[in-house]
Amino acid sequence: MQDKHWSRVEYLHLSVTNPNILIKGQHSYYSDCWDRGFEQSVVRYLHGDKVSQEWEPLGHIDKLIIGDYVCIGAESVILMGGNHTHCIDFISLYPFVETLNTTYQPRGDTVLNDGCWLGIRCILMPGVVVGEGAVIAAGSVVTKDVPPYAVVGGNPARLIKYRFPEEMVTRVLKLAIYERSDEELKRLIPLLSSADISALEAELA
Repeated sequence: MQDKHWSRVEYLHLSVTNPNILIKGQHSYYSDCWDRGFEQSVVRYLHGDKVSQEWEPLGHIDKLIIGDYVCIGAESVILMGGNHTHCIDFISLYPFVETLNTTYQPRGDTVLNDGCWLGIRCILMPGVVVGEGAVIAAGSVVTKDVPPYAVVGGNPARLIKYRFPEEMVTRVLKLAIYERSDEELKRLIPLLSSADISALEAELA
């Protein structure tokens, strides 16, 4: 916590050590001012940290996959670890040591696609896929996949709106903006910081 300030962020490609967190690019960040940082405070129950990497995995290890230009708000929580060995089909939810190998169920990879934004104190349940350019409202609990360029909020999070009309979302996705080089994106910043999709298309034509 020492010397942290909200104007400075944690760039994930510089800080992440867990081999089951896969980072694309060098621009995704976490607003770490108010806690112990991304791996210590945000990512929960993911196999591969300093302690759990010594354990024999119970089964398939779900990964956390983070695209480029992803913005993760302060005190967000990303739950991993499948069902955490709490099996709702059993009479008792308790994770008895004797049955851990049979109670664990993976949920699939959690994916934060390029350019999405997780608002402060949101919670993502295991196995959720957040689409390119999507926005998760502050304090939301995301229980299912979020489409590209959607804005969702609430508990459980529901679709509020799309950032752009459907036709424009299709056009933006077709440009594959985040697959382009850093040099090209830097040149495109004035257009990316506008709503003029036609000008951006013309520039990339």
